[in-house]
Amino acid sequence: MDDLIALRALGALVTYPRAELRAALPEIGAALAGSPLLPHPERERLAALIDEMRSTEPLELEARYVALFDHARATSLNLFEHLHGESRDRGVAMVELKQIYADAGFRLTASELPDHLPVLLEYLSCRTLGEARAMLGDCAHILRAIGEALLARGSRHAAVFAALLALAKQPGLDWSKAAEAPAREPFDEEWAEAPAFAAQAPGAAAAPIRFVTRNGDAQ
Repeated sequence: MDDLIALRALGALVTYPRAELRAALPEIGAALAGSPLLPHPERERLAALIDEMRSTEPLELEARYVALFDHARATSLNLFEHLHGESRDRGVAMVELKQIYADAGFRLTASELPDHLPVLLEYLSCRTLGEARAMLGDCAHILRAIGEALLARGSRHAAVFAALLALAKQPGLDWSKAAEAPAREPFDEEWAEAPAFAAQAPGAAAAPIRFVTRNGDAQ
């Protein structure tokens, strides 16, 4: 499971950039730079993202995060939102996902929803590589769509999604479609925060999570 610390590090990079996360960026960078699961190009792109985060003023970094992940549906980190929107089906899917966590011995304690990407990545960081790859492969179409939306916005956070696709051995992003980073605009959660799960049972088996619509068609 030590190799899968990269999943927790990737999840940290898409949490709200509080002071604790900013302080932990060197540690996060070291974990990703040393991961045998990530190809060299992905490690370089992640290093560039971390350098950018470290050199950006905190208020601007927070504003960018809110604009990217809280105010834009195409880049929402709540995975089932990309499948079901705000319909009742999303609520049903989240209940099922929360039960999968519970059946594997994990009790969700944080305020995030169970389909929030950093929560899923924390869970997978405590599972086996095979299970992590299977689950990420199952939602690869969602990860790719978010990554492409970030590329179109000129955001280096696309590197996180490229890394997840690479880890899952799925086709990556088309970097030729990357837009230039937008100009700075005025605008008046994480590695070191409490874990999303209260307990874990490493030997417990988990049912597969299917990131498809309820009629079976992938989105």
